[in-house]
Amino acid sequence: MDITLPELEEAINYWRALRPSLGEERALSPEVNELAKLYALMIFHQQRSTPFESLDAVNRQLIETWRKQAA
Repeated sequence: MDITLPELEEAINYWRALRPSLGEERALSPEVNELAKLYALMIFHQQRSTPFESLDAVNRQLIETWRKQAA
């Protein structure tokens, strides 16, 4: 199973709603920051999708949590 860029955007938005940016610097929550790093790497490498199994445990858990609520 792959995770696509649009799905990753949805997961990021889900976590942004749950854990919005805080402080004057508008720092991202740890959850959003992790997914944003993955998103940036996919853009940099021009990937439209990436194998779910290749993700680290933190990103897999964040995406699984989003998928459960989206179902």
